[in-house]
Amino acid sequence: MQGRVLIVAGSDCGGGAGIQADIKTVTALGGYAMTAITALTAQDTLGVHGVVAVDPAFIRRQMELCLDDIGADALKTGMLHDSAVIEAVSGTIRQKAPRVPLVVDPVMVAKGGHKLLQDQAIATVKTLLAPLATVLTPNAPEATALTGIAVASRADMEKAGRAILALGPKAVLMKGGHLAGDTVHDLLVEASGVTAFSGPRIETRSTHGTGCTLASAIACGLAQGLSLKAAVERARAYVRKALETAPGFGKGHGPLNHAHTVKPFGV
Repeated sequence: MQGRVLIVAGSDCGGGAGIQADIKTVTALGGYAMTAITALTAQDTLGVHGVVAVDPAFIRRQMELCLDDIGADALKTGMLHDSAVIEAVSGTIRQKAPRVPLVVDPVMVAKGGHKLLQDQAIATVKTLLAPLATVLTPNAPEATALTGIAVASRADMEKAGRAILALGPKAVLMKGGHLAGDTVHDLLVEASGVTAFSGPRIETRSTHGTGCTLASAIACGLAQGLSLKAAVERARAYVRKALETAPGFGKGHGPLNHAHTVKPFGV
């Protein structure tokens, strides 16, 4: 089974993050990518220089057409910049794909510091989108924004993960890349317990789009019938290789190498 993934996110004209990274990731892993674009961004490896929003009704229409015609085995959300967009997206999911696995990447700030989610929309993520998620994939700053818990240690990660789990998602993947240390720990927090994924830190400036890439890789795994833990394991292996073989493009946070592949149905 190929695995159909509908990605609801913003466009990155530089190709390193957003919809462009999502499509490359799903394709490299053997899945079929569809998109509902939420915003156009003018950005490069140095930062975001402008955003043009897409009307929420048109975002909904994109999603409906994909779901009604082609269908989806998994959904992934990325940049949803305001409450109206989150309301449209979550409403469409509830109506058209309530039982389809959903990976929510709570994108809030770009690598260069540009805000991609309005502050007042964080509450809408918590009340409308989080309860629909199979897994939420926040980094440390995003987890802090969602919970008010400062995340500076592995214990903090678990505490924040459990607080986010209380919002209603089936699982939370707490990403540890922002924490200090030579080893990066990611924690998959579920009601049944916590699973740790660890690996040595890769020293590189080519980190643009890592969150988008990881979330889309997980969604592709779920679409292909992998368990959540297996999907996370394969996604982490894919991102690590993409970091290790990054092309070195750009003057700032460069893109990953999305073109490499791993086995479609396992690491």
